[in-house]
Amino acid sequence: MLYKAYELQRAMLTGASVWASLTSELLSSRASPLSWLGLGPVMGSALDVFAHAAAPRGKPAFDIESVSIDGAVHSVTEAIVLHRPFGNLLRFTHDGLLPDAPKVLIVAPMSGHYATLLRGTVARMVERATVYITDWADAKMVPVEAGSFDLDDYIDYVIDFLEFTGPNTHVIAVCQPSVPALAATALMGAAEHPCRPATLTMMGGPIDTREAPTQVNATATGNPLSWFQNNLIATVPALYPGEGRKVYPGFLQLAGFMWQNIELHMKSHYQMFEQLVAGDGESADASKAFYDEYRSVCDMTAEFYLQTVEHVFQRHSLPKGELVHRGQRVDLGAIRDTAILAVEGENDDISGIGQTKAALTLATSLSDSRKKYHLAAEVGHYGIFNGSKWRTRIAPVVEEWIARHDKARLKVVA
Repeated sequence: MLYKAYELQRAMLTGASVWASLTSELLSSRASPLSWLGLGPVMGSALDVFAHAAAPRGKPAFDIESVSIDGAVHSVTEAIVLHRPFGNLLRFTHDGLLPDAPKVLIVAPMSGHYATLLRGTVARMVERATVYITDWADAKMVPVEAGSFDLDDYIDYVIDFLEFTGPNTHVIAVCQPSVPALAATALMGAAEHPCRPATLTMMGGPIDTREAPTQVNATATGNPLSWFQNNLIATVPALYPGEGRKVYPGFLQLAGFMWQNIELHMKSHYQMFEQLVAGDGESADASKAFYDEYRSVCDMTAEFYLQTVEHVFQRHSLPKGELVHRGQRVDLGAIRDTAILAVEGENDDISGIGQTKAALTLATSLSDSRKKYHLAAEVGHYGIFNGSKWRTRIAPVVEEWIARHDKARLKVVA
């Protein structure tokens, strides 16, 4: 019933959004008598903000068309290079890349948003690397016949993608996938897998959520697992290919994120209204672009969501050495030659300071020369991987770490 009620509300809001958008254009027109009194632009701006907030959204595109390097512009090519039911592997490249350019696999979160949330990460890294990214599927679009997808499957997908990209691939895990990416690295290390990562960079990841717990951690531990199963899991309705699949709906994830910072979001929308009234369309469009991405959400399978709550936030299975994958205990001590970089944001309100850094201590067999910690000053969670601070202050640290441990380049130097 939860999903059906949401679809009914969405249908109603879609109609209201269209009406508000058309009315906004009419009121803002010089042909409107209300504009003579100055009321038209004000009312039109208010309706414009509502129309944008209520508009339906699908999966965004990456839209990375080109990169500029040393004054030269190069066209970027995006391609699906591997297809799997619950996620494709995308590749971004351009003709200006050097022959020894590193290979980078970006593991995107499966946490309600699409991989395009990392558009800024891809756009920056593709300047000097061949970039691959996990493009996770919206669970409601995956037929039940495709089977289930849980934490074990996520780890398998990471290993599968690394086998496709081949040896000497550098992995960047952003937020939630830091846990399965670290687990995959340990499993591949234990097996001395030739495609184990050359480096693993984890940014704002919940490796050990006992360190500096945030509101997200408090929410995940404030109720027993049965509460999440009974209150947050819904069944995909007949409108979608995944009819009958149990999921954690993206709209619930978004509602949770919005509510945690409701005052900030209300302030942002009021500022958008003021910008429109003042005729500052450029600033308003920037705000709209952010919320277009932020409100574009997808469902995740119930089994993956519940296992993440259980093992990452409630039982702390990985840092305790209790996480098991397909019957094999994940031993972080098996990581012996994958260089690890942990990046945290000083103002991160989702993954607290120390949660990602914990991986450096847990990798007991790794030499100090293969460990690095970077605390990004005055940076929040999203600033770690998007925006000017990511581009100018954090990405160079990541690139330097990759270059230092890139086996292809080391061979050339030797």
